[in-house]
Amino acid sequence: MKRNVIVGQSGGPTAAINSSLAGVYRTAKDRGYNKVYGMLHGVQGLLEERYIDLSEHITNELDAELLKRTPAAYLGSCRYKLPEICDNHEVYDKIFEILNKLEIDVFIYIGGNDSMDTIKKLSDYAIVYGHQTRFVGCPKTIDNDLALTDHTPGYGSAAKYIGTSVKEIIRDSFCLEYEHGLVTIVEIMGRNAGWLTGAAALAKGEDCSGPDMIYLPELSFDIEKFVEKCRKLLEEKCSVVVAVSEGIRTKDGKYVCELGTSVDFVDAFGHKQLTGTASYLANLISKEIGCKTRAIELSTLQRAASHSASRVDILEGYQVGGAAMKAADEGDTGKMVVIERLSDDPYQSGTEVKDVHKIANDERLVPREWVNKEGTYVTDEFITYVRPLIQGDVSPIMVDGIPRHLFKKGFHK
Repeated sequence: MKRNVIVGQSGGPTAAINSSLAGVYRTAKDRGYNKVYGMLHGVQGLLEERYIDLSEHITNELDAELLKRTPAAYLGSCRYKLPEICDNHEVYDKIFEILNKLEIDVFIYIGGNDSMDTIKKLSDYAIVYGHQTRFVGCPKTIDNDLALTDHTPGYGSAAKYIGTSVKEIIRDSFCLEYEHGLVTIVEIMGRNAGWLTGAAALAKGEDCSGPDMIYLPELSFDIEKFVEKCRKLLEEKCSVVVAVSEGIRTKDGKYVCELGTSVDFVDAFGHKQLTGTASYLANLISKEIGCKTRAIELSTLQRAASHSASRVDILEGYQVGGAAMKAADEGDTGKMVVIERLSDDPYQSGTEVKDVHKIANDERLVPREWVNKEGTYVTDEFITYVRPLIQGDVSPIMVDGIPRHLFKKGFHK
């Protein structure tokens, strides 16, 4: 007899992560599972026995539709790194004690690279020690850097927001004329992978020339060449707009943001908090060239903008949630659902499952051939890849002129 499912969300939120949660919940119910529990703040919350019965919060179809349109992690997220199995059995023993108490058959984790590390470790532990719970990962990350999948839910909506926002910034930058010109630096998320920053090129079209330069973290950043490029562009036009990844580094490997005010925060997975790249470069350009500058950091806006979500993204988010639940129900464990692109025009995709051991702790970067020779812009191949992922809109459910989200008081601290 089928028993219960538990699902959690981990890492950085997206506009599509809750669509995957809805897909897991609906598929679990359709396949006859008794209860679907939600971990509050991922595996870290599970260790504290913080979880809810989702059927008490998703009570009708309107709730399910609101959930799909609600940005960020409905259940709450975490960045908790499980220890190596050989280093700390107590943590694993406690997790499996809780899973056994809740009579969990299926454990679904929605997240990125670090979340797949959690699935890998838990599935390995279960196999070695004879536990029957099945563990399957559901992909999620705006960074789009998971291995073996064509793309990840969350990326399409973030790319759409970035392309739209950069286009609006370009339009705004031409409103006023400044004596020595204007340079606007737009800082976009992406520690090691430039998929998000490259999406700034989507601003280019018949009615917009697009950003003047785009710098990805896959290539080293030459500060002197950058300053000279800005200087030459200002001889030709009154406004220059540049998109930079927060993770761009100099030839010696130092993050550009560390050249300014350094932020010392490091998360459980050893990731430094990156911020201040645009501010540093804007101040440098102002000093070296003497023009007006602006630094714009899109920050969390690019991952929380459900009002500009891609319909393709939301649909695929729901599909991978359902596919993860289906795979686990049919006996898979230690796997992650991946998206396979079947065609670009018309765009079609499907899902399959891959071994999580080949995905966890790996990063898929933008191919070098998708960046121009100078390293200052993405190629048409990049645009062909990303454009299908931003298509379509998801109309928010509006109340008093503002989008309504699914929210329950009492379980977020």
